[in-house]
Amino acid sequence: MNTYYGTKVIQAEPACSEDNGAPGFKVIYPDGYESWSPAAAFSAAYRQSGEMSFGHALEALKAGHKVARSGWNGKGMFLFLVPGSTFTVNRPPLLGIYPEGTEINYHSHIDMKTASGEVVPWLASQTDMLAEDWAVLA
Repeated sequence: MNTYYGTKVIQAEPACSEDNGAPGFKVIYPDGYESWSPAAAFSAAYRQSGEMSFGHALEALKAGHKVARSGWNGKGMFLFLVPGSTFTVNRPPLLGIYPEGTEINYHSHIDMKTASGEVVPWLASQTDMLAEDWAVLA
């Protein structure tokens, strides 16, 4: 038997089991499948958006979601994943490093939309990595 760890974005609401009235959650998965989960199993597997760890936020980024910390001061700030791409050198500053026409492979990375509307490369601080206030944005 192998061990698995999973992260996905779901919709859920408190609901009692139709079989025995036990407390739990009605769960709707991204593909529309609906199920019921016992409260303890649900709490062990899911965190409400706004109460997520950085690990959960990173998985959400990889799945194509935008994320932000509830504790950030700036309005409208969020992170997004920029997928890897190929760029053909045709202007500075790369033109000063590589010959024109050279194909450069850009690795995927995380960028931030700042409160002033600019986009900048982003690197997690120790505080960000240990925070438990990450949220997936709609």
